Amino acid sequence: MHPSSVPAACSATQPEETAISASHPIVAVTGSSGAGTTSVSKTFGQIFRREAIKAVFVEGDAFHRYNRAEMATRMEEEAAAGNRDFSHFGSEANLFAELEQLFKDYGEGARGQMRRYIHDDDDPDGPSGTFTDWGQVAPNSELLFYEGLHAGVVGEGVDIASRVDLLIGVVPVINLEWIRSCTGIARPAGTRPRRSPTRSCAGCRTT
Repeated sequence: MHPSSVPAACSATQPEETAISASHPIVAVTGSSGAGTTSVSKTFGQIFRREAIKAVFVEGDAFHRYNRAEMATRMEEEAAAGNRDFSHFGSEANLFAELEQLFKDYGEGARGQMRRYIHDDDDPDGPSGTFTDWGQVAPNSELLFYEGLHAGVVGEGVDIASRVDLLIGVVPVINLEWIRSCTGIARPAGTRPRRSPTRSCAGCRTT
């Protein structure tokens, strides 16, 4: 076999990949809001319970830089300054270095600093839209599971993706019937675009 035809995975000259942590693996489900990450996470939760795996669950919201009120203020300030790109997606509004450090520490010894974003008003740890205090990962866990936007971030001085053993990206299913309803593609010739029976087409544009 010609050397150039040797598969990359079989070549002895290829750089070694980061080894999966057999003792303290990290599984991450990443995707934007509405993509279906929560459904995938629930499935993993069922698997962990069935297999009696003691997992630490980390939400991406916990690594936002600002709480709900602070973020609203920052959004207004950035918009007033002409910055329309400021959002929960970018590094300015997130703690990427802290998230990578958590993954690094957990993979090396099942430790690390984490916190929780409070979603519900009846949560005993504080009001909704705020964070709990930072604390150590619960002891004696076997696996860390992350759900959020940023498990695959690489750049700006961080490489979060390299710390993850199993990274699953989730994208939304596009509702083609809704798009057809909005654009009027499906309407018979000579008729007006029909409106969705469940929600307004305000903001949709026909082409």
